Amino acid sequence: MKRALITGVTGQDGSYLTELLLSKGYEVHGIIRRSSTFNTGRIEHLYQDPHDPDQRLVLHYGDLTDSSRLVTLIEKVRPDEVYHLAAQSHVRVSFDEPEYTGNTTGVGTARLLEAIRMVGIETRYYQASSSEMFGATPPPQNEETPFYPRSPYGAAKVYGYWMARNYREAHGMFAVNGILFNHESPRRGETFVTRKIARAAAAIAQGKEQFVYLGNLDAIRDWGYAAEYVEGMWRMLQADQGDDYVLATGTATTVREWVQYCFDHVNLDWESHVRFDQTYLRPTEVDALIGDATKAEKVLGWKAQTMPDELARIMVDAELTSIGGR
Repeated sequence: MKRALITGVTGQDGSYLTELLLSKGYEVHGIIRRSSTFNTGRIEHLYQDPHDPDQRLVLHYGDLTDSSRLVTLIEKVRPDEVYHLAAQSHVRVSFDEPEYTGNTTGVGTARLLEAIRMVGIETRYYQASSSEMFGATPPPQNEETPFYPRSPYGAAKVYGYWMARNYREAHGMFAVNGILFNHESPRRGETFVTRKIARAAAAIAQGKEQFVYLGNLDAIRDWGYAAEYVEGMWRMLQADQGDDYVLATGTATTVREWVQYCFDHVNLDWESHVRFDQTYLRPTEVDALIGDATKAEKVLGWKAQTMPDELARIMVDAELTSIGGR
């Protein structure tokens, strides 16, 4: 039985990845931060009692700012695969908390890589890199595209990317960078724009709200389905050697088009319900992110199946079900 360790196990990607690995017979260990409130909602359906003799999902307290704890956990779990997904991942918030973002998203990666090196185990390491690293570099973007981050989050992810490559090249570690373009799902956090819009469309359709407040409607993104992208993560660690891969749909969608997809699905005129709020604008905008995942398809056999218009419908339907059940 393979053993995997996941940071960010309670997040969108962490929950889908946990489902995938359990379905493949893995024993999964997840790191969660201590909190006075429960934050395990996305993996509640996977929880197993610690007294269960067949338990294959084990949760451990830990934090990316605590290097000694990371060393202890690596030594205790001794995973065959490590998936590093945890981060302060909200781009707009990173402008408000640049130091915290750098300490967790950036230096936290170095702490984890160094913990693996210090313990000396043979493991395969996945680094959750981001299309935000490309920032102002014109699309389409692939593995050879220069980085030009436009946010503290993007800059921190660039640091993590190069640390993973450095540990691969300097220490011979099997380390990969998964440069994932925007990937969404009903499990996305409610403050992320795709989920915010899908939720608003459903709430307005059911008469519970009237308006949604948004920033830049002209931003172009490459939105895919998170449940499919975790399969790409896993495939990267099954390859013969560590390398870097872009995962994307290759399609361009503006925020305005996403709004239209969501509101059309509930037969509403979006322009009657969308209001502009400049507080949602970033100090430096990223105009367009469109990925070229040719390498992932050729080497890993991975290709996105769900396009943005279908994804919008999936997310709005999930919100309709959720709101209707409240």
